[in-house]
Amino acid sequence: MANRFRAFCKDDILTYAYLLLYIALSSGQIFFNKWVLSSKEINFPYPLGLTLLHMVFSSVLCFMLTKVLKIMKVEEGMTADIYATSVVPIGAMFAMTLWLGNTAYLYISVAFAQMLKAIMPVAVFVLGVAAGLEIMSCRMLLIMSVISFGVLVASYGEIDINWVGVVYQMGGVVGEALRLIFMEIFVKRKGLKLNPISVMYYVSPCSALCLLIPWIFLEKPKMEAHGSWNFPPFVLLLNCLCTFALNLSVFLVITHTSALTIRVAGVVKDWVVVLLSALLFADTKLTVINLFGYGVAIAGVAAYNNHKLKKEASRASVDDSVANINESELAESEPLVASSASSK
Repeated sequence: MANRFRAFCKDDILTYAYLLLYIALSSGQIFFNKWVLSSKEINFPYPLGLTLLHMVFSSVLCFMLTKVLKIMKVEEGMTADIYATSVVPIGAMFAMTLWLGNTAYLYISVAFAQMLKAIMPVAVFVLGVAAGLEIMSCRMLLIMSVISFGVLVASYGEIDINWVGVVYQMGGVVGEALRLIFMEIFVKRKGLKLNPISVMYYVSPCSALCLLIPWIFLEKPKMEAHGSWNFPPFVLLLNCLCTFALNLSVFLVITHTSALTIRVAGVVKDWVVVLLSALLFADTKLTVINLFGYGVAIAGVAAYNNHKLKKEASRASVDDSVANINESELAESEPLVASSASSK
């Protein structure tokens, strides 16, 4: 009994440790990127270049871990057709999301960028309806209206709103929504499920290539004209490692908890980022209207997550019922086969 209790406590402690790791890494990476891009000491206001470095580093590290050191395993089943029709669109949208999201930090505060991200479920749902993956209903329409209203109120409460930053951030939201839609199509229609290290292994090189092309034309000339910058190699390596560790922490949380836990942790992380950014960055000035609107939007996001999880649970129960029926039919057919064989 005592051993069972200790094992239970150990599992609980491990779960909370993974959750804290995810929240810390996710929040820390947002602050880290903001500091790198806006710091006068480093003088590296190149979000496209920074994102490209992240993807190249992730590609190299995934290759080293899976093919050279063989610490982790890449799941098989990838074909040229699946890569071209599924992985390439996902990689392109992932690159677009990171590029535009990081660029937004040059124009708006971290807190306001996080508030605008709350509109994500609306973008995912609208695009899902257009793609035939979601069905419009009164309940979902109400939830989407609540989220949209909350984001509008939060935006109205922003003191120094910069519409260029808003456009970049909303572009990143659309890119992330499209990525999630492509991921769902990838799983449903292609029937291939990959763990996060496999997704990173396949997607990172594609994203790096998608970022390299615009970087050559948009940021490379500026970087050459500007001259040298003070980006210490240790800071660069640490920034890239944090990005990679964040992706792996998502894998750890999902493996040891559930989809509900990661979504609740995401909501907690959002509030941590909003509140801490007011203390860490001078350009963040929160108002009562900001916080009220964001609170309304988060309530809508929570309702959306709850609706999605109930839908997934009911779908899983239906699949289990079908599987049980098939097993019972198979068990009933076996004696008939045996008796017919014995009669011969």
